[in-house]
Amino acid sequence: MSDRTMARQVLLFIWFLSLSSALGQVSYSIPEEMAKGSLVGNIGQDLGLDLKRLKSGKARIYTGDSAEYIELNKERGVLLIKERIDRETLCGQTTPCALHLQIILDNPMELFRVTVEITDINDNSPLFKRDERRFEISESAVVGSKFMLEKAIDADIGANDLQSYFLQPTDHFNLKLHGQSDGSKKVEMILQKPLDRENQENMSLILTAIDGGEPPKSGTVQIHITVLDINDNAPVFAKPVYTAMITENSQSGTPLITVSASDSDKGTNGDVSYLIANSDGVSDIFHIDENGLVILVGKIDFETAKHYQIDIEAVDNGGLSDSSKIMVDVIDINDNAPVITVMSKSNAIPEDSLQSTVTSIINVNDPDFDSNGLVHCSVNENIPFTIKSTSNGFYSIVTDRNLDRERESEYNISVTCADEGVPSLSSSVTLSLQISDVNDNAPVFDKGSYEASVQENNTPGLSIFTVRARDADFNQNARVSYILEDSSVNGVPVSSLVSVSADSGVIHAVRSLDYEQIKYFQFRVKAQDGGSPPLSSNVSVKITIQDQNDNAPQVLYPVQSGASVVAEIVPRSADVGYLVTKVVAIDVDSGQNAWLSYKLQKATDRTLFEVGLQNGEIRTVRQVTDKDAVKQRLTVVVEDNGQPSRSATVSVNVAVADSFPEVLSEFTDFTHDKHYNDNLTFYLVLALAVVSFLFIVSIIAILSVKCYRWRRERMFYKSGANLPVIPYYPPLYADVGGTGTLQHVYNYEVCRTTDSRKSDLKYGRPYSESIISLDSSGTQTLRHAQKERLNYDDCEDQQKPPSADWRFTQNQRPGPSGAAATPEVAMGTGPWPNPPTEAEQLQALMAAANEVSEATNTLGPGTMGLSTRYSPQFTLQHVPDYRQNVYIPGSTATLTSNQQQPQQALPPPQAAIAAAAAQPEPPKAAQTPASKKKSTKKDKK
Repeated sequence: MSDRTMARQVLLFIWFLSLSSALGQVSYSIPEEMAKGSLVGNIGQDLGLDLKRLKSGKARIYTGDSAEYIELNKERGVLLIKERIDRETLCGQTTPCALHLQIILDNPMELFRVTVEITDINDNSPLFKRDERRFEISESAVVGSKFMLEKAIDADIGANDLQSYFLQPTDHFNLKLHGQSDGSKKVEMILQKPLDRENQENMSLILTAIDGGEPPKSGTVQIHITVLDINDNAPVFAKPVYTAMITENSQSGTPLITVSASDSDKGTNGDVSYLIANSDGVSDIFHIDENGLVILVGKIDFETAKHYQIDIEAVDNGGLSDSSKIMVDVIDINDNAPVITVMSKSNAIPEDSLQSTVTSIINVNDPDFDSNGLVHCSVNENIPFTIKSTSNGFYSIVTDRNLDRERESEYNISVTCADEGVPSLSSSVTLSLQISDVNDNAPVFDKGSYEASVQENNTPGLSIFTVRARDADFNQNARVSYILEDSSVNGVPVSSLVSVSADSGVIHAVRSLDYEQIKYFQFRVKAQDGGSPPLSSNVSVKITIQDQNDNAPQVLYPVQSGASVVAEIVPRSADVGYLVTKVVAIDVDSGQNAWLSYKLQKATDRTLFEVGLQNGEIRTVRQVTDKDAVKQRLTVVVEDNGQPSRSATVSVNVAVADSFPEVLSEFTDFTHDKHYNDNLTFYLVLALAVVSFLFIVSIIAILSVKCYRWRRERMFYKSGANLPVIPYYPPLYADVGGTGTLQHVYNYEVCRTTDSRKSDLKYGRPYSESIISLDSSGTQTLRHAQKERLNYDDCEDQQKPPSADWRFTQNQRPGPSGAAATPEVAMGTGPWPNPPTEAEQLQALMAAANEVSEATNTLGPGTMGLSTRYSPQFTLQHVPDYRQNVYIPGSTATLTSNQQQPQQALPPPQAAIAAAAAQPEPPKAAQTPASKKKSTKKDKK
């Protein structure tokens, strides 16, 4: 292909692109005969679409009924050659030749029009229909005689089309070309030199047709000329051009037109014959007979060709001829119904789709002309859809109102398209569209509220009844689950009474119900569907508990007691109907289960008493006589009206006497008239055995403690020390207060008597065992040389001066009890409280000893202070008006009741004593005879 041709194609391509931009579509221009897979254009870039949009939109090409020559590569976004394109096969002589494509995308639906122009290349040589042509020419033919030659056919167009003819040799003939309205050229061979049969009877010429391609291509035909003798007049047509019209789809044999040509010669030289000279297939559609009548022999279709040009030739017997043409116009009739093609459709749309949602796109094509090709489309009535025209031949089916799947779950949309021809032709197509469900309906219960009843004492898990709700939605959105809402009945969660099955709605009793506790209760059940988000509704449920006769009557009077005997006294002068007493009973059941009746089951004398059936009144039925026994025992049965009935019995003791002593003498042994239960006897014997065992163990323990104390006392006497022998009296009391920690622990022994207010008190100097021992039960006293006798009366009447032992150094003076020491006290400069007198000391210590004697039994071994009654810090809170402090002579310690101060660290000797105190201590000392005597007197008082 030359540079000139290439430049023209580039300019043509640029012109098409500009035109496409102006028309709002994409156009390409490609030459024919391109190889498969060749690039046509980058459609994604030209349409402004990215590759993701082409893939997600399922881009595809629609070409109608024509063959698919172009394919879309969605991976690259380009158009490629799918099949080899032959412009001559595709368009013939039509120019321009173009492929019209539609590119369709979904989600959302879009449509783009693409035009691909096919440019011609010089791939076809000029061709003659016949390889040779024979002429018989009279020698008398004059110079300038015309002989029509067969036109060559070149399938190419434009510059590649047929351009010229050459005839060789040119001794007698040359060529003359005549241009025609369709762009073709009529070829005539002109005689330019008279013929001489005697010199040359036969001649052979070659007619060459050359196109304008680069390089040019050519075709040839052999022309054989036979020179005849004398026929010097050629036929002549009456008209150079004939016109005719014919309706499409006319039957074969339909006459079209009659042409005529005349020849001035006579005889056989004047006979004229007609023929059709077209070489493009027209002779297959039309035929001309010897009379010049043109008739239809093939099928004619307006949609295939709207016009025909018939080249006719009139030839006489001498070979002379004339040519003319017939212009045939095809008249269109409405013979094509609209063709409906579904471009894209949705199988289902949700019921909450907005109005004007596109459900389908269709293409409607009617190849008829004018009004026969005008199409109007509609959909069936009473459906929420309508059809709209979007572009030339394309329609969209859209929603025009709200959808409801519960009312209609599927639609069959019938699309009917009719043209405006007479008669009108139509086509229809039915599109099925499913309406997908959206969770827009809440579950609805069958009833506004539910009531049910259940017998009390039911078995747990009993199915009471079923609540049922229905959801108009579909599938998962219609799956209903039942939930018991949280509430309480008399402070008890309702979930502990009943449960509801999530799937079936069956309400079960969780436990056995009791009518006497709950007569009815209400709760709410929620029905919830499986949509997202879920919808729900609730309903009120009332369950009434039906009473059963599960409670026996309870006798309120007379009260039955085994400890004492209650007897009703009836004087012997009582008349008939005398009211002895009334049995009062109740039944916690209700209804007829609580109706009570009273009957006399047993009686000492049945003829003397009767019981009212309804009121339980015990009355005499006859006059009391002297012969009647004093002791009368009645057994009354109280029975309810349930099925089966339950009963209770009560025994009534009646004394028939006129005076109380008489009654008392008769009923002394009444209480012993009992039937002991075997089990009760067994338990009493067992309890007696256990008590006896514990008593023996206690005696052994007391003897062991006494032996241990006696050995301890003997050991102290034999030690020879100056310290007096102080018996061991557990438990030990140690000051552990935070404000008065003892640096030295003292032992005190207080001896008191039960019938005297005088007691002995002994306190000694500190020694190695830091123990404060208080025992009020001891009977031994210290020697007169080692103890000081004190008298309570003397202490109360006379106050002695303070002892010199109470003079502390500045560093040994404690602060006030229950409060932290002030800096002055810590440094020995603070004020010192008035020291207590010896009487005050004695009074405090004797009161403490008295309390200790009463709390001895509450102390346990191994403790550092009082157990239950006393805190680990030994305090004398009971001492009135003593400032809550106890001062010990010769010590820096203060016994105080303050429990809030932290325990101070002990010096090393005291730390050892505290560790020793943590060891298990000897058993608690038993009471002495003196203490036993004291407790005995207190008990008597």
